[in-house]
Amino acid sequence: MTLSGQALRAFLGAHPATIVAELSAVRGSSPRETGAFMLISAAGQIGTIGGGALEYMVIDRARQVLRAGGSGDDLDIPLGPEIGQCCGGRVDVSLRRLDELAVARLIGRIEAEVAARPHVFLFGAGHVGRALAHALAPLPLHVHVVDTRPPELSGLPDLVATHAVPMPEAMVRRAPPGSSYAILTHDHALDFLIGAEALQRRDAPYVGMVGSKTKRARFQSWYAAEGHPVAELAHLMLPIGGKAFVSGPGDKRPEVIAALAAAEILVHTLGREVELGIRPVTALQSGAVVGH
Repeated sequence: MTLSGQALRAFLGAHPATIVAELSAVRGSSPRETGAFMLISAAGQIGTIGGGALEYMVIDRARQVLRAGGSGDDLDIPLGPEIGQCCGGRVDVSLRRLDELAVARLIGRIEAEVAARPHVFLFGAGHVGRALAHALAPLPLHVHVVDTRPPELSGLPDLVATHAVPMPEAMVRRAPPGSSYAILTHDHALDFLIGAEALQRRDAPYVGMVGSKTKRARFQSWYAAEGHPVAELAHLMLPIGGKAFVSGPGDKRPEVIAALAAAEILVHTLGREVELGIRPVTALQSGAVVGH
């Protein structure tokens, strides 16, 4: 999981004596990347370094360190038949007891990662928009839902920012660089206005619109009549969910569309992060927090 500063503080409040277990090096195939980490106390844990036998072994060793009153340990673990895993690689795991300075640095790094998460704007809080908001809320994204109807914005997940505005297309102009846009309003004319604004944002990794092949053809005709280059429509996912929706289950239930769209948005948005060399801080860099 991607930890938040709030979740980490809550865990440490309940478990003051805690070990941070970090993958300090990875050689070959492994279930998680270098830097992945988890927190382990005598009675709980949060985060993951990949699960399976590896994680059970690390949890057991971390609790031995805690019981002995030690400050840490270093493990070199082959991910093969010896521990019942078939990844075939090898990992070094650093176990270090968290002190106040390490906790402060760790929280700072997590909060910096959260602040740097990409923004996704969902226009329309109808059935599909609401389902998509719920699908995206737990992911490492800043999710916004925009609608002209304030009552429609109630009951959305706490992690989702809501915006009741008379001109939703203006939100596109003010959006942070690198934002993505999913357009799912109750009004096709409004969809077209928002879509045109989003396509003018050269920094958008994803622009999607709910609809059909007929709606796409109408939007293309309107877009050209407005003087915009039709070639820009190559960046538009319409229908939202793309090939997975068209050639997949053919299921138009909001939750199904939302699941396909969420995967599509995540692929495009996080793919842009990789292109730019941005890496989410899912854990500590080796030694960056605990001084090892």
